[in-house]
Amino acid sequence: MAEAKNVTFDGIMADLQAGRYEPVYYLMGDEPYYIDKICDYIAEHALQPEERDFNQTVMFGSDVTAAQVADAARRYPMMAERQVIIVKEAQNLKQTDQLEKYFKTPMKSTVLVLCHKNGSIDGRKREYVKAIKAAGVLFESKKLRDRDLPPFIENYLRQYQVGIDPKATQMIADSIGADLSRLTSELDKVRISLSEGDRRVTPQVVEDQIGVSKDFNAYELRDAIVNRNVFKANQIIKYFDNNPKAGSIYSFLPMLFNYFQNLMIAYYAPNNKSQEGVADWLELRTPWLAKDYMTGMRNFSGMKVMHIISKMREIDAKSKGLDNPNTPPGELMKELIFYILH
Repeated sequence: MAEAKNVTFDGIMADLQAGRYEPVYYLMGDEPYYIDKICDYIAEHALQPEERDFNQTVMFGSDVTAAQVADAARRYPMMAERQVIIVKEAQNLKQTDQLEKYFKTPMKSTVLVLCHKNGSIDGRKREYVKAIKAAGVLFESKKLRDRDLPPFIENYLRQYQVGIDPKATQMIADSIGADLSRLTSELDKVRISLSEGDRRVTPQVVEDQIGVSKDFNAYELRDAIVNRNVFKANQIIKYFDNNPKAGSIYSFLPMLFNYFQNLMIAYYAPNNKSQEGVADWLELRTPWLAKDYMTGMRNFSGMKVMHIISKMREIDAKSKGLDNPNTPPGELMKELIFYILH
């Protein structure tokens, strides 16, 4: 039974929207966005509004035992097709033997949703995991990688018939990062600001609505570094030194490290002379995204890239106070950029 289920977020949502509910949903992982989306949809759609008073129960794992959850799930619904039991903070449930027993013979008239955030089930609990899969859906909500953010942004806006320029996409991804709850909130703010006659997000829209400068941002800094544009890179660093709220070493260092780490990998691509070969090696969505790596391989030798990565590790440690009694973050960033470009 479990092998046939689609346990991706899109697969689960497609089943729910089609009115197909499983007896058990165990939602776990480090990305709360997808867990909340699935849980909220079930809470809002599994029952009619008039059915919820008697048939929808919300519990917290720190306040109840696993046995109490199992007992509640075994109840029959009152004047409704089903009941919904939602357990938040399910990671706090102790002694899960009774739940494991319930999973082996779940009630078909109960939809039991367990939300386990900021982690996953102990890998040693194999029988517990097996029982969950046999009863319903076990879903792991993983944090998106940096390279997954642009397609997420594009797909999210597309569902509202909104387009976005590639530069605007990267500006948002670099500025907001992988906090999907905050990211979608900012995207909603951006799309609502658009007029009916112009449903496209441009860098100017991002600057106006999110406050990310279209000329001085992480995207432009990376572009200046990739192209070894010393003057522009120093302009941007000076801007951020004078406007610390707009960006800092703590946000730029991971972005630059990710680029140079991938650039190092690109050197080992079997066909590193073509954008298609590099894109395939780095698992990029399109060959166009390999353009910066092709430029980087022309402007930085493999040995220089290795030294840059080593320098980044040193600067990262100093930014966290290791072997650095008093050098401010702005000076560390200047030191790193100078090292990269010279």
